[in-house]
Amino acid sequence: MSHKFRFAVVLSGCGVFDGSEIHEATLVLLAIDRLECTYQCFAPDMPQFHVINHLTGQEMSERRNVLVESARIARGHIKDLRAYAVADYDGLIFPGGFGAAKNLSTVAFDGETCKINVEVERVIKHTILARKPIGALCISPTLIAKVLGTVDVTIGQDQRFSVLVEKMGAHHRKTNHGEVCTDYEAKVVTSPCYMLESTISQIANGAENVVKTMIELSSTEGEGTHERT
Repeated sequence: MSHKFRFAVVLSGCGVFDGSEIHEATLVLLAIDRLECTYQCFAPDMPQFHVINHLTGQEMSERRNVLVESARIARGHIKDLRAYAVADYDGLIFPGGFGAAKNLSTVAFDGETCKINVEVERVIKHTILARKPIGALCISPTLIAKVLGTVDVTIGQDQRFSVLVEKMGAHHRKTNHGEVCTDYEAKVVTSPCYMLESTISQIANGAENVVKTMIELSSTEGEGTHERT
């Protein structure tokens, strides 16, 4: 590849309980930068499902916008997801957090019968059709499973969620801290991150391994599933 690998990073708000998991999002951006690649953050311009007080865990009586809240993580350098054009990027990556299951989809409420945000579904499908890699952390692999069906993904070791992705038509692979599941045919790379009880260093390892594997997939072809530690 003659240019720096260009990542599109899709955020879902700001905060684990109602948006993007901030550690995962930030460590993905750090991994991309340390590997001398570039990134552009995106988020859908839509209302959050709800707002959670992260100190008490209680729902708050206010409304927020997913794009506006995601801009906090991106330091304002963010675009509406509708502006994503697959030709402009080499890979697409989704950090985790409940926003993926509440804002980018209805996984948190509807399980395997969930709906995926129309723009999220579009960018996933366009990226797959272009044979470019997709990464997903934590709960975000459920988005990939729902849109693509028969794909190998991981959400760690939680039995309930492994059954969920299987019901969506995907194949679940058990993984541990920092490990990734790579579906070479689909070019999908997933890691459990905070779906396991984790330290921030373990999250950093998972984020870096997803980013590294996505870069490798851009120049190599393969088949099957591979776990990286």
